Amino acid sequence: MKKMNRRNFVAQSAMSLSAVFALSQLPLRSFSHTITGSTDLPIGFQTFPIRDMLAKDFAGTLKTMAGMGYRLVEMCSPQGYASIGFGPLVKMKTSDMRSIINDAGLSCPSCHFGFGELTDKLDDRIEFAQQLGLTQMICSTFWLPKTAVLKDYYDAADKLNKAAEKIKQAGMQAGFHNHDMEFAKLDGQLIYEALMSRFDPDLVKMQFQTEVINLGYKASSYFTKYPGRFISSHLSDWTADKKQVPIGKGVIDWKEFFAAAKTGGVKNFFVDMDFDRFKDSAAYIQGL
Repeated sequence: MKKMNRRNFVAQSAMSLSAVFALSQLPLRSFSHTITGSTDLPIGFQTFPIRDMLAKDFAGTLKTMAGMGYRLVEMCSPQGYASIGFGPLVKMKTSDMRSIINDAGLSCPSCHFGFGELTDKLDDRIEFAQQLGLTQMICSTFWLPKTAVLKDYYDAADKLNKAAEKIKQAGMQAGFHNHDMEFAKLDGQLIYEALMSRFDPDLVKMQFQTEVINLGYKASSYFTKYPGRFISSHLSDWTADKKQVPIGKGVIDWKEFFAAAKTGGVKNFFVDMDFDRFKDSAAYIQGL
C-alpha cells in the first residue's frame, strides 16, 4: 500500500467509506510512520561490548537492553568468538538462543562471524544462521597480519565473494565490517577503497563503523559516495580528542549521518560502545 503523509490524508478526507476502513486496518507502526515522517527504524545494539554480562545472564541482559528502547540485537558467533568472551554461550542450543532473544522483545537479523568461519565452516555457519533467524551474515574483518600486502586483501575479498554467493543462495546477505586497519594505506591506496573495488556490490554489502571518525573518515561521505553498497552500521560517538561519549555528545553530525544512510542503503543500526553509554545513546536516537 502506498504510504500517505498528513497533507495527502487531509486532501483526500472525502475518500469513500470502504477506503477509510482499509486505511484503518494499517498496522499502527506503519500509520505512525506516514503521518510523522520519521524513519521509524528500530534501534539495535552490538553484543561484543557487553559480552561479559551476556555470559553471566543472557536473558536478563537482553531484557535490560530492551528496556532501554533497543529492538534489534546483533550477535557474535559464539563458536567463532569463544575465546574472547562468548565461550559460555557455545553449548546453548541455537533454538533456545533465538527463543530467549525473542522473549526479551528483541529480534536478531545480523551476526558477526570470523573470516575463517565463512571460508572453512560455511555450511555449518549457514545452518546456525538459519536456525537463529538471521538475514545477514557479517564478516567481522579479515584480521590479516600487519605484514599483509594489497594482494592479500584482494585474495581475501575474492574468498568472501565466493562465500557470499552461497550465503545468498541460502536466502541471506553477506556483509563486511571495517575496523581501523582498513583505513590504512598500502601502495598509496586506502585499503577500504581497494576492498570496495573488489567486493561484488550485490553479494557483499558493507557494515560501516563510525569510530573511524577518529581517523578523519565520515560515514556519511561513504554512504553518499557508494549508494546502495551498505547493509548496516555500528554507531559510536567521540569527542575531538577521541574520547568515547554517548551518541549525540560527540563530533558526529547524526542528522547528516541518518540522511546519508538512506542513500547508502543502510537497513540496520547497531550501537556499539561501552555499556554505560547505551541508555543515553538510545534516548538521543529516539529523539531524532
